[in-house]
Amino acid sequence: MSFKENLLKKIQIDKLAARVLSTIGPVDSEKKVDKKAMRKLLETGPYETREERDMELYIKKDVSGGKDRILVLDNDLPIYHTDVADVALRKSPTVKEMVNIKNAIKILNDKDVLKSKKEQSVETVRGECVGLLDLNYDESDIEEIMKDGQTALETGDSDGVGQSLELFAELLGLSPPPKAFDLANFKMYGKISKDDAKGETFFGPVVLYSLVRNELKLVEKRVGSFDKAAIESLHQIASGKEKAGMEGIEVFAYLKNWVARGDKYGAQPRKGGNAK
Repeated sequence: MSFKENLLKKIQIDKLAARVLSTIGPVDSEKKVDKKAMRKLLETGPYETREERDMELYIKKDVSGGKDRILVLDNDLPIYHTDVADVALRKSPTVKEMVNIKNAIKILNDKDVLKSKKEQSVETVRGECVGLLDLNYDESDIEEIMKDGQTALETGDSDGVGQSLELFAELLGLSPPPKAFDLANFKMYGKISKDDAKGETFFGPVVLYSLVRNELKLVEKRVGSFDKAAIESLHQIASGKEKAGMEGIEVFAYLKNWVARGDKYGAQPRKGGNAK
């Protein structure tokens, strides 16, 4: 796959992991893990799937010492380092198995083979899925993302603009806006920073794309969540009542150059070019 395809795949993986994490609750909560999202996440990774007794298992073969890594798709998302028969005994034992003393000890205490649960298991799976992707790139890869975005903007393809902005946001570590800065019918990305002593959040530089008017703008300054005048100015720029620092296809060129100044991944060139 191309760098762009791999980066889109990483974004998808991160979104699936975030969906699963949002459904994980405390032990006594009634929250249920989003198994559909977790299943899709696992399907992007190096796992074999298998039904065993009443369990849905995802297996990574021979991780070390001849043992497999096995995730049980249930509300706890436990990962075991053992074999399928042992997981079946511990998680779904038969009556005959339970009356055996040695088996009973294993059923009551799985610390010897249990490696993780819940959030930690999701992060393990996410990391393994991302680890399969080649995220190295050169200048031509970033040039492609820029040109795709510019063409989409010029032709009014809002989905294409959105995709290119999302790719640049991933490369640069930009985030959607905190609630204090959010605007209806806009796709927005920016750097988020905080002053913990004052409890203030800062957002910027900010890229704003109007889904209604197909307008792309850039505000280079940081805007503080306590600065009502600056937030109002941001709203005025978004509405077209104030001039933005940069507008149109040049915003994509700015983002490309921003990546060139220093990328998020610290990636090495893939094609003999320069990642910076």
